[in-house]
Amino acid sequence: MGRNMKVRIGIDVGGTFTDAALIDNDTFELIGTAKIPTTHSSKAGVAEGIIQVLKRVMEEHSIRPEDVVFISHGTTQATNALLEGDVVKVGVVTIGKGLEGTKSKSDTNMGDIPLTETKAIHSVNEYVERDTADFSERIAKAILSLRDNGCAAIVAAEAFSVDHPENEMQAAAACAGLGVAATTTNEISKLYGLKVRTRTAVVNASIMPKMLEAANMTEESIINAGIRTPLMVMRCDGGVMTVEEVRKRPILTILSGPAAGVAGALMYEKLTHGIFLEVGGTSTDISCIRDGRVMIRYAEVGGHKTYLNSLDVRTVGIGGGSMMQLEDGKLKDVGPRSVHIAGLPYEVYSPAEEIVDPVLEAVRPMEGDPEYAYVRCANGRAYALSLSGAANIAGYVPEGDYARGDIEAARRAWKPLADNMGISVEEAARRALELSAGKNARVVKALIEDYQLDPRTVTLVGGGGGASSVVPHLAEHLGLKGRNARNAPVISTIGVALAMIRDTVERTIANPTQEDILMVRREAEERAVKAGANPETVEISVEVDATQNMVRAIAIGTTELRSKDLTKRILPKEEIVAKVADTLNTGTEDIRVTADIGTMYAMQKREVRKRFFGLLRNVTAPTCIVDNEGIIRLQKSNGHVFPCQGRNWKDVLVRAMSDLTEYNDGGKTLPNVYMVFGKRIIDLSGLIDENHVLSLADVELAAARPDDEMIVLCSDRTD
Repeated sequence: MGRNMKVRIGIDVGGTFTDAALIDNDTFELIGTAKIPTTHSSKAGVAEGIIQVLKRVMEEHSIRPEDVVFISHGTTQATNALLEGDVVKVGVVTIGKGLEGTKSKSDTNMGDIPLTETKAIHSVNEYVERDTADFSERIAKAILSLRDNGCAAIVAAEAFSVDHPENEMQAAAACAGLGVAATTTNEISKLYGLKVRTRTAVVNASIMPKMLEAANMTEESIINAGIRTPLMVMRCDGGVMTVEEVRKRPILTILSGPAAGVAGALMYEKLTHGIFLEVGGTSTDISCIRDGRVMIRYAEVGGHKTYLNSLDVRTVGIGGGSMMQLEDGKLKDVGPRSVHIAGLPYEVYSPAEEIVDPVLEAVRPMEGDPEYAYVRCANGRAYALSLSGAANIAGYVPEGDYARGDIEAARRAWKPLADNMGISVEEAARRALELSAGKNARVVKALIEDYQLDPRTVTLVGGGGGASSVVPHLAEHLGLKGRNARNAPVISTIGVALAMIRDTVERTIANPTQEDILMVRREAEERAVKAGANPETVEISVEVDATQNMVRAIAIGTTELRSKDLTKRILPKEEIVAKVADTLNTGTEDIRVTADIGTMYAMQKREVRKRFFGLLRNVTAPTCIVDNEGIIRLQKSNGHVFPCQGRNWKDVLVRAMSDLTEYNDGGKTLPNVYMVFGKRIIDLSGLIDENHVLSLADVELAAARPDDEMIVLCSDRTD
């Protein structure tokens, strides 16, 4: 490779394997990958595997340490710690006074937080009265008491600490002086609600010692490899953060495994509007991307709500290794047990000549399981019937695909089941695919409904080694567009390499003023920069949730300012029109370019739908904002486009909002508003007041010159 090429490295630490992906920093193209078994039993833990796979991928492609501009790893360590109950006892120092203190004692008494049927996080409390002359001594005494009670980590909790964090921070400083791991509720969340805030902090504290050790070992390994760029770690919301942030908020790495695949779909596949399905051997993780953003919700631990913003991922027990359930020797269902649980080889990844005179048998992989199908051959060998086998037989797995196997072997193994059912092997395989698609389809439909996606514009994108065993048939079953991601088997590792710095600030503010909103925006921007983002790359979206009196700001940026475009070429306008036409399911003759600012286009299709026996017509304009590389950046089912310039954008924006604001008994509802400037899309859709929109737009467009071309895009609030 060229000596001047700069690279990004992503390392994904899984339960079985640790994978590395090497990415060209300028083009985002995959250079190469490496894989080794995960080093759980090593003295250095998974850090040993990280350094091994890093060394391998760098040596194989002649990468020098100074060529690495970004390195990140995803880990299941925090998730596994909670699943396995590998947590420490947590002490809670509750700070309060008078009646407020009495309520705080109740709200912060977490007791045991269940993790599994037999595992839980154990916590105990000490109460400290504030505003006393000996407050510092009381804090120290409480910490020592909790430490003597077996607590290996401390949470400092006080009502309204999101506004006045001084006492919590003093308690954390005292813990540091005594060598005890500690966290504060105000560092975990800026939302009111002491009970949920404390619960989230207790979960965070319970994994701090284990994660601190792992983070230190991993960071030291990277430094010893000569790499000077800071090590980043995957977050559960699809972004990355520094190791220093992991030391304070390890809870943010929980459930980060599925987030890596979505990050890959966002950055590598440029998915704007759709459903991402990461298919493994046992299950499929399904998540939603809307307007180029992952959909997030609060995670639950032990059935209890937390203030942890996590990817909204829904898992279905269907994967490439799913086995066939039997009833009276006939196909009844697919999954949830997979081939490896039964300890049997896949039929489709075995040599056809070894499947000799197969006879259908049934096995119960675990106690209480229903019967699952396998075949026993005349040579004594046994093979499971799998969903991958069905997909290969039915023709959904192309040549060269990771899931491609020996179709003749699969046909031989499936024939006894098909004969029992009185149908052909192909029909039996398709019946299995239909059963599996029914389970995944319910989740896909729920995501489309929950996030109000237009099914006509939804694309299913598959990732993971089993993608072809599930996604192509599922898309056909649902009547949706579908495709597998490039390099689908390693899309998660690619996602780790391409993920961006991300941080979220949420504050409880009733009737927020412009200054309140700008304050939250500034705080989110500062957090992202502190976490390693280059200030010139940070983009912030702000939303106001009036029902919860909440202002939320999400800041996203990269660790460096790239000098080149991220793709290889600018496309002719005709090719871009063709891409948009394909996305909107129409011909190129129906696409109008309604705004062109050189770097970005607004393209629309006019639709007329008759209603009420043809007496009324509903006219809509499905709209795409697409850049000059052909990447669709924003998609709306009914958009209103207003070209403008730096000198008059404010007048155009005010007029657009005035024309499209709806008035009803509940007051007025603004349209969703987006400003397009250069290659940026400024998302103002989460705001509910015209002055807030104008105030934020002023900040975002401060560098605009009078002749700069811009686009204002508005859409319905439900779009």
